[in-house]
Amino acid sequence: MNTADLGLPEEGREALPQKGGGGRRVGVPSTALFTDQYELTMLRAALKAGTAERRSVFEVFTRRLPEGRRYGVVAGTGRVLDAVENFRFDAGVLGFLRERQIVDEETLEWLAGYRFSGDIWGYREGEVYFPGSPIMRVEGTFADCVLLETVILSILNHDSAIAAAASRMSSAAGDRPLIEMGARRTHELAAVAASRAAYLGGFASTSDLAAGFRYGIPTVGTSAHAFTLLHDRERDAFRAQVDSLGRGTTLLVDTYDVAEAVRTAVEVAGPELGAVRIDSGDLLLVAHRVRQQLDALGATRTKIIVTSDLDEYAIASLAAAPVDAYGVGTQLVTGSGHPTCSMVYKLVARAESTDPGAPLVAVAKKSTGGKTSIGGRKWAARRLDADGVAEAEVVGTGPMPAELVEQQLLAELVKGGEVVAREPLDAVRDRHTAARANLPLSATQLSRGEPVLPTEYVHGDSGS
Repeated sequence: MNTADLGLPEEGREALPQKGGGGRRVGVPSTALFTDQYELTMLRAALKAGTAERRSVFEVFTRRLPEGRRYGVVAGTGRVLDAVENFRFDAGVLGFLRERQIVDEETLEWLAGYRFSGDIWGYREGEVYFPGSPIMRVEGTFADCVLLETVILSILNHDSAIAAAASRMSSAAGDRPLIEMGARRTHELAAVAASRAAYLGGFASTSDLAAGFRYGIPTVGTSAHAFTLLHDRERDAFRAQVDSLGRGTTLLVDTYDVAEAVRTAVEVAGPELGAVRIDSGDLLLVAHRVRQQLDALGATRTKIIVTSDLDEYAIASLAAAPVDAYGVGTQLVTGSGHPTCSMVYKLVARAESTDPGAPLVAVAKKSTGGKTSIGGRKWAARRLDADGVAEAEVVGTGPMPAELVEQQLLAELVKGGEVVAREPLDAVRDRHTAARANLPLSATQLSRGEPVLPTEYVHGDSGS
């Protein structure tokens, strides 16, 4: 989306990235302590028992979608790849573990040389998923893989929840652009990740400059109510903003009286005023009144941006309103009521011994209470109907049926410890748009319902 559509001045537009994905690689500290203590105590015990080097397969999946959701969105894969690369036990981290006596010296020595050397396969970022989908598969020794559980789940659960909410909101918004503006409603680092996930899910821009810097997402922003309150008169505030940012700026018109503010805004900026923003009241009613007033004042090209705690339902309710863009904060960065995807990371196969050639044995949790899992190293494919529309998520072990090979979903992300599948954020965003479009039409309904695709299981051997 061109930032001109949101009322930014000409001099401000040139400095902004116009396409996401062109951001900067930002150095981050070790991610090794983004983990739960029991990952390290399991490692310690496995090293002592001689089982740490057994070849193992872990899979990330969810047993169910959040209530009312028709599909999930894979997001955070790129951040997972960064986290795996930075999972290093440096001197400071090792010193902390030694001081707390979390592991013994033998384990500390092993950790000092840790580098993930296994393979990771997964659904490509931006793809949709369903209950039971093997969203990510991590293979290597038990020691290699078990340490990554917490950080992988932390990233995927958060980012996929935000991306799913963003996808629903962008579907409800149609062709109208969405602005992510939730930084003040979440942790400062989570805000950056949320901006990335929102852009993937269909948002056009963000107010968060750190997200713009790191990921190349277009950034926008003009003023808050505080700027109007700073001045003796609303007219003075508008004049100061227009003098600084140009007539194409966006003026906030609901600090006092909306009708008076709109009149003043057009008097100050003229019919070239870029946009007005409404942040309170009955948005449907106010938007209609403001559009009529702008048109009557000759500002027929001035856009209307609405904010005020929007979610996908509020956005859908404004479909008939003369609104040009939406700004969304709290509901987006909290997953619109579902801040996690309940993804889990489970061991599904392991070798009979530490011999590199030992065959894999399927393993699975058998407990009651809805927490069972299906053993075996899995593949996944999406079966299409005669019109090329997705009709089922097929998950299996053993050989994949020949007719599904062209629709297989897992791609190699890490090979022998080396990342092999980094891609621009814009490519991920485009993939999600295509994946959502390939689902049945009922996928974008906001009414309660089951997942739009059933998950079918094909059982074979565990694979090797």
